[in-house]
Amino acid sequence: MKKVAMLVILSAFFIACSNNSENVNEKATIDAVEYQLTQLELGAFDTTAGEFVDKEIKIAGIVDHVCKHGGKKLFLVNDDGDVHVESDDRFDDALIGSEVIVTGIVREFRVDEGYCLQMEEDNIKSHKEGVDSQEKFDEKMAHLQEYRDEMAEKGVDHLSYYSLEYVSLEKVPETESL
Repeated sequence: MKKVAMLVILSAFFIACSNNSENVNEKATIDAVEYQLTQLELGAFDTTAGEFVDKEIKIAGIVDHVCKHGGKKLFLVNDDGDVHVESDDRFDDALIGSEVIVTGIVREFRVDEGYCLQMEEDNIKSHKEGVDSQEKFDEKMAHLQEYRDEMAEKGVDHLSYYSLEYVSLEKVPETESL
């Protein structure tokens, strides 16, 4: 009787384990299917990026510029558009001129009246403390007014600027084209 009971327990254990692994495999397959990255066209980035804020996408283009101040930004272009890609790590200057596919997370920077007021306050303080010249002060104030004018012209309460937070990059082989 003990042997039969032990056999039943072992059988139940093996059945439970095999069902569990099938469920795990099914879930992994479902997750892989659901996690297909959207590839955006560079020319449509500015108009469609708002739909993908905080989501990972792929985008292809030519590396036009790697920022000289730290190398943690690159500018991706083609005939139809451009996008800034920002990273915590330095980009290799050798990428300039290369066709690449960048995987990144769409980030939004919003300019609204609150932002303008804060920047205006900071600008006034810097000018009073002698950090900025009158010319620099006037440039910053004019720039803030441009933001306000654009919001008024468009009838919106904010302006959105989109960029990509770098995840990975792959060079397109020279025989392929974007």
